Amino acid sequence: MEVEQLLTEEEKRTLTVGGYYFKTAEDAGLAKLEQQKIEYIEKRLHYDRPEDVLAVYEKAVENRTFQTPVGIKYLEKLHRYLEDSEVIDTQIQPIPLNANFSRRVREQAAPARNRINPDIKKDKLKNRFRISVFLNIILLLMVAAMFYITLQSDNPNMLNYEKALTNKYASWEQELREREKKIRETEREYEGEKAEENNSESD
Repeated sequence: MEVEQLLTEEEKRTLTVGGYYFKTAEDAGLAKLEQQKIEYIEKRLHYDRPEDVLAVYEKAVENRTFQTPVGIKYLEKLHRYLEDSEVIDTQIQPIPLNANFSRRVREQAAPARNRINPDIKKDKLKNRFRISVFLNIILLLMVAAMFYITLQSDNPNMLNYEKALTNKYASWEQELREREKKIRETEREYEGEKAEENNSESD
């Protein structure tokens, strides 16, 4: 079913401005803004002074004031007035169009192609999903491998830091015990030698 058929009459009215039906609310809003600009200009523009009309027209063309069909239609009105005026003898600038019509035709033809070959789009989505799942599995395996390598590593890191510290303290404790043992042995030897000296002196 076409999108236009799904829209309510109220939604269609909000997207219609100046007799033109717009595809998006953003475009319709831009057209409404241009309509307000036109009303503002019309209240202040004096058609009995063609030079003023020319100045407004040229300024609007230079600044790209009007982009939607509503504004372009108004520029056409000013353009015709200036062409018909006997006072204006300068070359009147053409109205610039910002649309790429050949591209629009291609884009409008695309839905017809999609209706003829809807399976192509589905296949593309399936392939993208498969590739995504495959890449996620590879990433998961890589993360698991990194964790394994980190846990098995002898160098201290965030995961095995506690283990590394415990091992280091254990080695220090063992070293201290050995030193303490040596010191005690040395003290005993010293005390033994001192006792012998005392005995020999007393004799």
